[in-house]
Amino acid sequence: MSRHDRVVLAYSGGLDTSVAIGWLRDQTGAEVVAVALDLGQGGEDMEVVRERALGCGAVESVVVDGRDEFAESYCLPAIMSNALYMDRYPLVSALSRPLIVKHLVAAAAEHGASVVSHGCTGKGNDQVRFEVGVGALAPDLRVIAPVRDYAWTREKAIIYAEEHSLPIDVTTRSPYSIDQNVWGRAVETGFLEDIWNGPIEEIYSYTQDPAEPREADEVVIGFQSGVPVSIDGAPVTVLEAVQQLNARAGAQGVGRLDMVEDRLVGIKAREVYEAPGAMTLITAHQELESVTVERDLARFKRGVDQRWAELAYDGLWYSPLKRALDSFVATTQQHVTGEIRMTLHGGKSTVTGRRSDSSLYDFNLATYDEGDVFDQSLAKGFVELWGLPSKLAAGRDQRAVGRSDAPRSGRPGAPDL
Repeated sequence: MSRHDRVVLAYSGGLDTSVAIGWLRDQTGAEVVAVALDLGQGGEDMEVVRERALGCGAVESVVVDGRDEFAESYCLPAIMSNALYMDRYPLVSALSRPLIVKHLVAAAAEHGASVVSHGCTGKGNDQVRFEVGVGALAPDLRVIAPVRDYAWTREKAIIYAEEHSLPIDVTTRSPYSIDQNVWGRAVETGFLEDIWNGPIEEIYSYTQDPAEPREADEVVIGFQSGVPVSIDGAPVTVLEAVQQLNARAGAQGVGRLDMVEDRLVGIKAREVYEAPGAMTLITAHQELESVTVERDLARFKRGVDQRWAELAYDGLWYSPLKRALDSFVATTQQHVTGEIRMTLHGGKSTVTGRRSDSSLYDFNLATYDEGDVFDQSLAKGFVELWGLPSKLAAGRDQRAVGRSDAPRSGRPGAPDL
């Protein structure tokens, strides 16, 4: 690389990516453009993060407010797909990576960079999500991952930061690895790597202890064609819905998850998650679908939902299959309109009511009391016809068993007489 080349770095403001700025410049001779995204993660002021990148040697430092885009274009499809990896994890980190990749690629085009860089290790899923995403959007870009490709340890990073007087505190170190955004929070490493150790309260930030006594909170969530549009009758954007439910469900301890998950690289890893808004919205959306989506479509969609979550987790957000599944999911949301009432309490979001003008639930068909219009006389013939293939197969199998039990002559090859 020449001195006129540029590298676009996915910048978090932490030790590894701050050190990476000077290290990339020293090793490649290129100028470094730092790109940070505000995804509702909280913590440091993003202007402080931007200035730190410049202080560490970046020639340009860009901060993108991606909160609404993240909610509308990444979290919303996850809601519509009821996306839970391994039926549990709401894709906290996985959803953010393709958006970061999108802005890295855009910055590379704007600033004339031929290389992008990230701070991922070789053990995690994020290296795949970044690099497969970059390859899908900009195949000509090269990727450098200093931590993974050059065995860049924390100890080396601290020494580099001290030797170069970088404006970053290297004296305090969290015992955990934490990633968070408006969709949720992921905590790993430290004592959590022993999967017998239970999580302790100090690791949680988005949720309160569900065992603490408090009054229950009742909330009504409104959807229009699968999109959350109101909370207790007040209009909200998708971002506002997530933020409000993070606060209300989080105060009730909703959305805590402790699991050992199957990572893409082939290992199992223990993660603790907090996703109060995400889990509440997905639960409500699933319930509204149960009322408004026809049976066979709903059955098929459950398989699509699972595959959708796997593709997002595996870094294949921009794959042809993912795009095709997006189109299918969109068609299923036409009638997913209505309201779901939930009680938030004791770490649970419990559905207590459903209503929709598009409902397929017919009280007069479902009731066993007066007003029942279901013609039970039709059921006998239906049951007989429905079970006919199984009945015929069972009869065939019984006849075959009978033939195999018939007595035969003792002389090999002799016909039965």
